Amino acid sequence: MRRAPWLVLLFLLAAPFTWADTIVLKSGRRISATNVTVEGDTVYYDTASGRSSVPKSDVARIDLGDSSEPPPTASAKLPLLAPRVDLAAGDAEVARAAVHDGAVDDVYLARLEDETRTGAATAVRRLAVGYNVAAVFEFNRGEFEHSIYLLRRALTFAPDHPSLLLNLSRLQMRRGEYSTALDGLERAERLAPNDADTAVLLGWAYRGANRLDRAVEEWKRALSLRPDPVSEAMLANAQRDLDEERTYRAEESGHFTLRYSGSATAMFLPGEVLRTLETHFRAIESELSYTPPDSIPVILYTDQAFADITTAPSWAGALNDGRIRVPVQGLTSVDDRLSAVLKHELTHSFIRQKTGGPCPTWLNEGVAQWMAGKRSDKFAASLAKALEEAEAKAHGAGNWTVQPAALDSPWIGLSGDQARAFYKLSLAMVEYIIRTKSMDDIRRLLDAIPVAPSPESALRNTLGMDYAELLKQTALYLRRTYPQ
Repeated sequence: MRRAPWLVLLFLLAAPFTWADTIVLKSGRRISATNVTVEGDTVYYDTASGRSSVPKSDVARIDLGDSSEPPPTASAKLPLLAPRVDLAAGDAEVARAAVHDGAVDDVYLARLEDETRTGAATAVRRLAVGYNVAAVFEFNRGEFEHSIYLLRRALTFAPDHPSLLLNLSRLQMRRGEYSTALDGLERAERLAPNDADTAVLLGWAYRGANRLDRAVEEWKRALSLRPDPVSEAMLANAQRDLDEERTYRAEESGHFTLRYSGSATAMFLPGEVLRTLETHFRAIESELSYTPPDSIPVILYTDQAFADITTAPSWAGALNDGRIRVPVQGLTSVDDRLSAVLKHELTHSFIRQKTGGPCPTWLNEGVAQWMAGKRSDKFAASLAKALEEAEAKAHGAGNWTVQPAALDSPWIGLSGDQARAFYKLSLAMVEYIIRTKSMDDIRRLLDAIPVAPSPESALRNTLGMDYAELLKQTALYLRRTYPQ
């Protein structure tokens, strides 16, 4: 079966799409425009007044009006946050007895509990092995909450066993409960002060709790105990943030910790940003039926600081890597555009914590755009035509088989035109699901993502369709809903 180059076809057909971009000048002025192009030393664009231009040397950046999730760098290596078990000589018998015939043996685990009442170190170790094996088994088959239950129960019999503390902390961080995870990790550190795994996880927990100084300390300690490229990358990122934010001011609200450069941020903007975020928090909380457990960090930058710290592509108007990062140079209040950007980024924070991290980019970006108030009406005809022509040409080549990686993987490496096409496609796909089915289907899909073998498998399990069918139905929806 040949895989049709539908992705290339979509890019070729993406040119007719129009969507307002924002040209940010170095003076701080912002121009909302469409059909933005760069030709030599000049940036051309359309507004209601007609075709205009500005010297490229006057332009700080061009925002798509959307943001991006970061690529899967060290900060997104979720296998680190999965439970694990290291079997030593003699542990195989316990492992086989704890899980067999496709199920956890609760009777055997109860026997291990009884053995620990003697206080013997060997009995405690056997219990830890049995329960860790059971927790890993339940996690791998999608029973996340039961995995947490098993680890908590084991800790009632072996409260000071490091492997149980680390595994529970991994799952708590995966759920966004960084402050809670710190309790167990700090206890594990006291029990085994020279354990590299504990230091690595403490770094992650302190970063998630927005305590960068402690995260830097722990990752430095981890690297002194064991070389690790992931910890090295995380340390470099955290140190860069810490150095930039040393002189920043801080404000807090019920759900947010805000940091900003006092000399470069308008006096009343930080408070207005926090009030806007709290309003958006309540709206997204209601739509997704989920409440993030910890305070969400937000950083307001000058344009130059944003570019230096995030190294984001020129088309990214903001970034969310667990911290909401937004450039606000030239703004004195929260206008409609900044409000939409904040809601878009906050949606990413909700999704990141609701799914434990993994979420296909099309769903993540589509839901974020929907929450921020965008709809497909302005480009529906062009996108429907692009999808229909792509499908027709693909069928002519043999069959229309969509490569999941094209929809699931981060888009951070795409060009501006490619990113525009994918943002519009992702919005249309999510809009189709919500308007022809319900927001509850989006919630079910988000719940299914962490436990399914793949995002497309989660889609099949919740909506009964694969990606090819979803794209086909999206095109039909666009034709019906926005006839021209």
